Formats: sequence, C-alpha cells, structure tokens
Amino acid sequence: MSSDDEREEKELDLTSPEVVTKYKSAAEIVNKALQLVVSACKPGTKIVDLCEKGDSYVREQTGNMYKNVKKKIERGVAFPTCVSVNNVVCHFSPLASDETVLQEGDVVKIDLGCHIDGFIAVVAHTHVLQEGPITGRAADVIAAANTAAEVALRLVRPGKKNKDVTDAIQKVAAAYDCKIVEGVLSHQLKQFVIDGNKVVLSVSNPETRVDDAEFEENEVYAIDIVTSTGDGKPKLLDEKQTTVYKRAVDKNYHLKMKASRFIFSEISQKFPIMPFTARALEEKRARLGLVECVNHDLLQPYPVLHEKPGDYVAHIKFTVLLMPNGSDRITSHALQEVQPTKTIDDPEIKAWLALGTKTKKKGGGKKKKGKKGDKPEESTEAEPMDATNGATTQE
Repeated sequence: MSSDDEREEKELDLTSPEVVTKYKSAAEIVNKALQLVVSACKPGTKIVDLCEKGDSYVREQTGNMYKNVKKKIERGVAFPTCVSVNNVVCHFSPLASDETVLQEGDVVKIDLGCHIDGFIAVVAHTHVLQEGPITGRAADVIAAANTAAEVALRLVRPGKKNKDVTDAIQKVAAAYDCKIVEGVLSHQLKQFVIDGNKVVLSVSNPETRVDDAEFEENEVYAIDIVTSTGDGKPKLLDEKQTTVYKRAVDKNYHLKMKASRFIFSEISQKFPIMPFTARALEEKRARLGLVECVNHDLLQPYPVLHEKPGDYVAHIKFTVLLMPNGSDRITSHALQEVQPTKTIDDPEIKAWLALGTKTKKKGGGKKKKGKKGDKPEESTEAEPMDATNGATTQE
C-alpha cells in the first residue's frame, strides 16, 4: 500500500513530464488571458468588465482541454481576475453592479490564475494607462517590482533559503526609494494547493514569522512582489469591498441562516478548493450568506487593501518551476518602457542580476529527463532579462 502511495506522491511533481505539461498549458492560458485584459485597459472601461473578460477566457480555454478523457479532469480559474488601481494594493474584483471605470494615467495591477488538474499557474502585471514611456515615481515603483522579481527569480533555486529572497527584494526596493508591501506571501504551489506551506515573506518583521525553508529541485513557486511609493503597510478600508474568498477545507460549522446554507452549498459545489469571486454567486443571496460563512471561518477572505491616496503600488507575480536544469519562469508579460529616476549602483544587486537562471549539469547524468521541455526552455532563458527593458536593471 505504502509504495503505491509513494508512487502516487512521486508522480505528481515535476519529475513527471505530464505534470510539467499541465503547468505549462495553464501558464499559456494565463499569459494570454493577461494579454487580453491588458489590451482592453482603456480609459472609461469598467473594471468589472475587465475582470469578467479574464475569467471567461480562462474558463473557455480550460474547458476546451481534456474534454474527451475517461476520468474527469478539474480545470478552470485558480484565482479570479483582480484589477487594482493606483493606491489599491490587491484583490479588487468588484460585483456586477459596480460602476468603477479606469482613467487616463491609472497604474493598473492585473492578477489572475488558472489550473489544469489542480496544477496552478498565476501571474500579476502592472500596466499604466498612458502613451509613451513611464517616468517619475510610477516608473520607480514598477522598476522596483520588476527588478525585485528578476532578483527573486535568480535566488529561488535549490540550496537557497526563503530568507535570502526576503532580504534581497527589500534591498532592491530600497534602491528605488520604494518599499516592499508587508503581508504579501510567495507560496509554494502543489496540486490543488495555491498556498503551500513553504513561503517567502515579503518583509521580515517581528509580527510575521514563517518557518525557515530551503528551495528544492522539482518544486513550483508563485513569486509575488508588491512595491509601493508609500509606507508599505496597507490598510483594509471597507470590508464590503472584499469579494474574493477561498473555502477553508478544514473548518466545519452548522450555519444558522438559510441564505448562508444555500450559498455555502453553492460554493462547495462550484468552488470546493480554489479562490473564487462573489460575482460568480447569486448576488442578493451572496451578500447575506457570505457574512455568516466568513464570521465562522468557513471562508478565508482576500481583503482589498489600500495604501494612502497618492501612493503608487506596482505588482508583479510569476510562476516558476525549479527544473533539474534550472529555473523556468512560465508566466510573465512584457513591461512598458520605464524610465526610473534611480539607477541600480549597488554591486550586490548587480551581481544577483548577472546570475543565470539555468544550472549547468555535470557530465552525462539524466539527460533524458529535460528533453520534453528543452525547446521552451531556451526561449525562456532570455525572457526575464528582456522583461526588464534594459532601463530598469542593466544601467
């Protein structure tokens, strides 16, 4: 029995080519969904329409895959599309009745995720609604997020520790006179688990402690970087803005209200494991029913957090596979041209950025393993440095 269990466990990581394929297929969908949402970001566009656009693309594309297999394969949205603007830090995915629209000059953060058979790819990107290069503090905050992401990509590798990454990204943000936003966690991803136990803290401070962890080969991480020109300590201003929740699988409670029981059973059927948006539920009943579910910890809320008005916040998140032949960043989006007011002179940051993302394997070894991913591997090698636009890091 136990050897069967072990085999089952073993097959579900990156040593299985089929798993790698599912991660990469989810990534391809999420990258295209992001592209779709970015290209629809125009002044006057309703934010809720952008969120719907991202989610429906992911549902449609995943729905077309693995249609005719004997065993039903779960697939779809792993994190609902959120579009958070200017000093809003994250998780803004409003209800259908919301009228908020984008405006010229807005700094727009788009965040979404997709899964195939529980293998999750997530991405977040920052886009400014303007023609021409981004300048001033908006450029600084985006360059800080992007450079921190590039450094993290090079430090999330077997043998390194989560603390190494936490310290490094704070150093990068400081070089641009920005802050890394507190309370953001980068998680290990596992099948059907979007918030695995191994985490990287964005900011180390006495209140938030996580276990020391070392990165290992064949792991997958969602690296989540949020930078701010403000103090990096975001606040929850209005609980009513929260619409993204995840079912807490380990909690039980007998709900008293009929509306709550109705909503919870709908959630358990439609969204048993992954985060979802209340927009996908019947709106009237949802408002009533969600409160009791959250109060009794049956749902984990993803609150909409804010920095102070006038602060700029940038967000970059990517999924990385720690393959035997090096790190493979499978989700990303090219940046607009940014012209930050600061340049990177710190030799340590420059040294991190100069690191490659592939590991050189000694002699023979298991050459065959990497075969399947070989071709895409080569194309991703150059991509991370490309994404920096030269302007942000290569000065």
